[in-house]
Amino acid sequence: MDTKVFTDKVKITLKAGNGGDGMNSFKAYKGKPACGPDGGDGGDGGSIYFVGDKDMNDLLSFRFTSKYEAGNGERGGTNRCTGKNGADVEIKVPRGTIIRDAESGKIVCDVFEDGERVLVLKGGRGGKGNVRFTTARRHAPNFAQKGEQTKMHAVILEMKVIADVGLVGFPNVGKSTLLSRISAAKPKIANYHFTTLSPNLGVARYYEKSFVVADIPGLIEGAAQGAGLGHDFLRHIERTRMLCHIVDISGAEGRDPVEDFIKINGELKEYSETLASLPQIVVCNKCDVFGAEENLVRFRKQFGEEYAIYPITAISGEGTDVLLRAISDILDTLPPVQPVPPDEDFEFASDDYTQFEIFRDEDGAFVIVGGLVELLCRNVVLNNPDSMMYFQRILRERGVIKALQEQGCKEGDTVIVGDVEFDFVL
Repeated sequence: MDTKVFTDKVKITLKAGNGGDGMNSFKAYKGKPACGPDGGDGGDGGSIYFVGDKDMNDLLSFRFTSKYEAGNGERGGTNRCTGKNGADVEIKVPRGTIIRDAESGKIVCDVFEDGERVLVLKGGRGGKGNVRFTTARRHAPNFAQKGEQTKMHAVILEMKVIADVGLVGFPNVGKSTLLSRISAAKPKIANYHFTTLSPNLGVARYYEKSFVVADIPGLIEGAAQGAGLGHDFLRHIERTRMLCHIVDISGAEGRDPVEDFIKINGELKEYSETLASLPQIVVCNKCDVFGAEENLVRFRKQFGEEYAIYPITAISGEGTDVLLRAISDILDTLPPVQPVPPDEDFEFASDDYTQFEIFRDEDGAFVIVGGLVELLCRNVVLNNPDSMMYFQRILRERGVIKALQEQGCKEGDTVIVGDVEFDFVL
């Protein structure tokens, strides 16, 4: 028995690499201990890419590895040497995998093609070495910039099967049997409900034409609300260009094929109007069973004007050639499957380097937090006068000094900015 668990939706965490720190260094020769700055830049952090892989069928591997981190950039070296960039991470996913931001639910990208390589998180920039801070007036800067720090982000991977035709219908109506008859696919077939627990794909051929057919696990009433296999597999039908709605026209299991057809279409419409609007043909299976002929007449009378109806017997193959020709002709008139576009306004949350907040800790000190603090911590070196002048200028330009005064900060009060603690002086 196949015990593999089909996985088509997972949550993972990603972190691009931090940028390497710039080097604070001075060239030295024998007898000349300081001959000018020569500190190199830090290397950029590694980025994270998703890559489409046609040989992957689900997202099971992400159940065992759910955290991915790119390499950090190396620190800059002496003699103006730039640090080595961090290693990129490539994450292989099945074709048709949509990546969503876990926090907002917005679409980051759709990995649609085999071999497609999509940048999702860019690595942090390396810090500048002290040689980059030389000016006409400052010949020997004794400070360097720290590398850019990156944050962890959670994303949802959601796989949607890419196929031309989706086979839908109640359990045990013969979808898997039909797929095995019209393609080389070998899905599990048995005479009980929910034999199929994951979408099966097969390539069907009609003379020189070929198209991909997806056998979607059987739906039941309430599927749009998640009943049975519900939401787990309705998403896979959204990728298809057309639907083949399979009904058991024999009614051998005590179900009415007319009612079954109405119920499944109701579930498709409730789940998605787009799904319900896909071109649909009806395949009446098990025409060799007693009672099928009478039900077929009744079915045609009710739905014959709205839908094209094809009677077949999947187990013997009777009627499947006519069905394949009809599917091929319809597909010729339909546009190809398109990738889902990303949300235009989406960006992973990052620090706003103009934003700051002030609060008082238990000792009465004024503590400044926010994106502005991250910027200052990256660019300020405490033991360097030029760097500290930059620090003080930014506090004034960004309105921090004014905000401190408005909150009652007076001369001599303690102010904390990141790792920097100082007495407030006007």
